[in-house]
Amino acid sequence: MKKFLSVLMAAAMLLSVCALTACGGSEEPAPETEGTEVTEPAEGGELTTVTEGVLTMSTNAAFPPYELTNDAGEYEGIDVEIAQAIAEKLGLELQIDDMDFDAALMAAQNGKSDMVMAGVTVSEDRLLTMDFSESYATGVQVVIVKEGADVTLDNLGEMMIGTQRGTTGYIYCTDDYGEEHVIAYDNGITAVQALMNGQVDCVVIDKAPAQAFVEANAGLTILDTEYVTENYAIGVAKGNTALLDAINGALAELTEDGTIQAIIDKYIPAEAE
Repeated sequence: MKKFLSVLMAAAMLLSVCALTACGGSEEPAPETEGTEVTEPAEGGELTTVTEGVLTMSTNAAFPPYELTNDAGEYEGIDVEIAQAIAEKLGLELQIDDMDFDAALMAAQNGKSDMVMAGVTVSEDRLLTMDFSESYATGVQVVIVKEGADVTLDNLGEMMIGTQRGTTGYIYCTDDYGEEHVIAYDNGITAVQALMNGQVDCVVIDKAPAQAFVEANAGLTILDTEYVTENYAIGVAKGNTALLDAINGALAELTEDGTIQAIIDKYIPAEAE
């Protein structure tokens, strides 16, 4: 029935066009009227999120000062505040899902979350499975050791190294020294606990959380020489251009007005850098 009606409507429109052409006394098409121009969708399409009106961020909230859970059970940290600022720029409510680091990456890759922020570094392997925003912070990989320990960058390959599973610290160490010299833990806290218990000789992790762990645990120190320098960015599902463009636009505005730097300075005072 719907098909039959469509045919009738098409026929009626054709007759109307023919009648208008005859009345005009010309076979040239009438000029387009104002307001009939068809606008192509913007590149990347319409911005949509996993849950309408919500920006869902997957993270591993055991990576101070970028993300952590305070005594009240609330999420806080550099990534948390930047994500909140981005959500506000986009007119969305921020939802934070806490999970293991690997799971946080997978959630963004598979569209279970809109983005992942967990001190995530852009790498060639990660670029194969997800897209990344412009960098919003610089991270440095350092080595935590016990005070007085005979551990240096020169003999690191002879030691047992603790890292957080799935992080670039784990990737760098296994590439440099082999998997037999590296033990991966679910989070930085567990890796540092293993160091204190003598299960590993050192821990390779980002400088900011390393400073927090050393401050909270007597008897630990950080080697003077930095291991690797890298940039943090926000990961989204591969091909989600609309969301990536929106995030980059928000980041640009937040960088321009000083919000990003103010958030970083709040958690990492200049004298601690």
